[in-house]
Amino acid sequence: MRRIHHVGIVVTRLAEAYRFYRETLGLPLLTEAVIPDQGVRAALLACGDTEIELLEPLDAAGSVGRFLAKRGEGLHHLCFDTPDITAALTMLAEKHVELIDRAPRRGLAGQIAFLHPKACGGVLVELATPTESPEHGAASPVRLKRLVIGARDVKEASETFQSLFGFPEVAMNGGPRTMLAVGRGALLIVPAEEVGGTEGMVALSLVAEDFTALMTAFDRAGTKCLRGTGEVTLEPHASHGVHLHISRYE
Repeated sequence: MRRIHHVGIVVTRLAEAYRFYRETLGLPLLTEAVIPDQGVRAALLACGDTEIELLEPLDAAGSVGRFLAKRGEGLHHLCFDTPDITAALTMLAEKHVELIDRAPRRGLAGQIAFLHPKACGGVLVELATPTESPEHGAASPVRLKRLVIGARDVKEASETFQSLFGFPEVAMNGGPRTMLAVGRGALLIVPAEEVGGTEGMVALSLVAEDFTALMTAFDRAGTKCLRGTGEVTLEPHASHGVHLHISRYE
């Protein structure tokens, strides 16, 4: 797995989500399309060397429509970039990993396939082999630093991601947490009790290229957030269901 290709976020309407993610946060739009077999209108936005995918359900009976009805807006899935999705699926099938897709299909990110959330501790994982180079080159004012995942058993969850995808562990200052490197980004796996008992994806951490300019954009848009000297935290209602932490530091 070369990198985190994107993190998928379900939103009620793309037009409303664009006001935050494109106009305020400043993420460039890479592509937008209707994907009939998924029942969504989707958009990929550049976020450093990874992407944010916004998903607007068009079919209330589809999986994304049911997700929105049950959970509201928020983090939906995690996608890894792989150079050969067919080989990756074959390897996972040989390990008896539960798959939603046993063969690749066409998606917004290229050739894609989904693993069942049971395979990765409640995280819906997508694999993608992009049709274009992973270096899309679109400049963005923020980039993904890490994705936070809650787990009942941190050791078991980290071992699952390591055994399935080969992510190396990053040294930390002790404590019941594990960090796994994925390209330039990382997965931070924490005890579920630290994040309200939630298992699965719980938060995104970003790094701002120009922190002062970003604060000015938040002021201009009236974005409510909790500010520190070199960091800012947005509550989910301000960022379409996503717990979002942005720092000026690595």
